[in-house]
Amino acid sequence: MIWVAYTTPAQQFYVEAPFKEGMSVQDAIEQSGLDLPQDFVCGIFSEKVGLDTVLNDGDRVEIYRPLTINPKEIRRNRAKQLR
Repeated sequence: MIWVAYTTPAQQFYVEAPFKEGMSVQDAIEQSGLDLPQDFVCGIFSEKVGLDTVLNDGDRVEIYRPLTINPKEIRRNRAKQLR
């Protein structure tokens, strides 16, 4: 079994799909049926990979959204609120 994980600002998706020997990240995403943006980046257990990467049984494919704000800016804003 493999899983495909994706989050939007409003919802989280964690889709299970059957594992097939030689299956790629692209195959898993297609099997998930998720409607993804055109320019996504993906990884396996937080390691960035390409769509042609071959999966192992038990892998979790993660679809990453682009950042909407710089993490440093979030920390600065939080620090300002604490003052």
